[in-house]
Amino acid sequence: MHLLTDNDIFIFLMQTFLLLAAARGLGELFRRIRQPALTAEIIVGLVLGPTILGRVLPGAYNFLFPAGGYQMGMLETVAWLGVFFLLLETGLEIDFSAAWRYRGEALKIALADLIVPMAIAFVFCFYFIPDSFLIQPERRFIFSLFMALVMSISAMPTAARALTDLSLIKTDLGFMIMSALSVNDIVGWLTFSVIFAWFSSQSLDIFRITGLFFFAVGMVVIGLKFGRKFADTVISRIRRARLPETGASLTFLCLLGLLCGAIFHRIGMHALFGFFLAGVMAGEARALPERTRQVISQMVYAIFVPLFFASIGLRLDFAQNFQLPLVAGVLLVSVTGKFLGAWLGASLARLPASNRMPVAAAHISGGSMEIVIAATAMQAGLISAAVFVAIIFSAMFSAMLMGPLLSYYLRQRKEIGVLEFFSRRAIVPRISAADRDSAIAQLSVVAAEQPGMPGSEHIYQAVIERENKMGTAVEEGIAIPHARLAGLGKTLVVFGRSHEGIEWDSPDGKPSRLIFLILTDSADDNAQIQILRAVSRLGVDPAAREALAAVNPEKESWDILQSVLASKKVVKK
Repeated sequence: MHLLTDNDIFIFLMQTFLLLAAARGLGELFRRIRQPALTAEIIVGLVLGPTILGRVLPGAYNFLFPAGGYQMGMLETVAWLGVFFLLLETGLEIDFSAAWRYRGEALKIALADLIVPMAIAFVFCFYFIPDSFLIQPERRFIFSLFMALVMSISAMPTAARALTDLSLIKTDLGFMIMSALSVNDIVGWLTFSVIFAWFSSQSLDIFRITGLFFFAVGMVVIGLKFGRKFADTVISRIRRARLPETGASLTFLCLLGLLCGAIFHRIGMHALFGFFLAGVMAGEARALPERTRQVISQMVYAIFVPLFFASIGLRLDFAQNFQLPLVAGVLLVSVTGKFLGAWLGASLARLPASNRMPVAAAHISGGSMEIVIAATAMQAGLISAAVFVAIIFSAMFSAMLMGPLLSYYLRQRKEIGVLEFFSRRAIVPRISAADRDSAIAQLSVVAAEQPGMPGSEHIYQAVIERENKMGTAVEEGIAIPHARLAGLGKTLVVFGRSHEGIEWDSPDGKPSRLIFLILTDSADDNAQIQILRAVSRLGVDPAAREALAAVNPEKESWDILQSVLASKKVVKK
């Protein structure tokens, strides 16, 4: 039995302090320039690890990160807790019920985005990666199969952050992208678990592998069908019992993740899939407030995730294991394969031509998911250090490329003024409703009174159906309920203001005071996308928000809307 000494504790605290402070500090700087924080976190590990600090100041490096297995094991344990909770949080972001409603389009995109890049990557790895980069050259087939998977899985957290930054996350396009990525994640992690179990068995036991596959599929089906109901029931009872929140729900989610992780680990599949599945089940719970989800996400990304990604750079010397041809090949094949696969899927789903390139761009990042799978594989001895380094750089570069590429395709559209979709007659100076559904009903009546609009009940049902799929409240007291109606022929925005605020399950927990009801034709989602982006930008303009929330007369509201939105541009075909 090893007893912790004062020096063990001191070094562990110093390690954690340095990694967390540097990773969070540099990560915030990267966010300001619209780049993923995980890139900054990995750079911190490279600087403090053997790649730089170990070369420049070997004495300081050996003091801070001694070679002893026990000392580094303490840090590695905390880092792996981080990756477990990252998978739990990723599962929470998946709304499989919503994705299932879009199963035709989402499934085509997701499957094409897996099959096409996997086929391209498998050929590349099987025929073109030399034996010198393989730990077990005789197992090239399973190595190539694993690499095909790791080079085809997309990073939903990275895509979600980019869509949020571009104010696309609440649009139908953003919803479609997230639905496709949800299916991609579920199928990808299921496939990884089977491949990992196959590799761990050291032999091709077809009956065992087949049994594990069907067991995993069965667990997914049971989890999605019954597990989500169980999670919803437990969380509902927690809320009814008035237990301290968000602590009680967080405890339940952690216990659920630990239980599922232990079950999958015990049967020979990786515990990561268990945590991921637990997150998917809990994410389906309607009783789990959006605010609680945000608290969990902030905890994971503020503490655990930075420590995990920063610790990656401590594992090996990246400079020594950097092979430019291998890095370039993995990056090129991964990004090209995922882009072509998603574009083909969007084409098969018959999405508008203007949306196919943004959908393809949103799928290119391997990001955090690619790195997590690579770290798991290297620890298990499936890939060499050189291949691991190539995957890390591929994930970093693809994550950095996705945001600018997505933004570029959105800028290619022709600009028109936002105000043409607003009307002075479509303003409700004071919403009398006290809840979300009643507020939508009141705005629907005003919308129906405008020329060329359908009946209020038809509008209300369409908006409520869309709202129940994905809530449209954004931060800072703004909600943007919307719907696309067949044969509408024109676009209309109805603006309403609630003085008291309406509970809308917003991410920041604030009641919504400024409500924008957006109605567009089902054949044209471009206007919807750009209006939502323009209105969402009010969230970063506190003076405009307060001005709109404070005025009473209809004329004053219209004057302020004109001054606030006159400079905003939208895009139209």
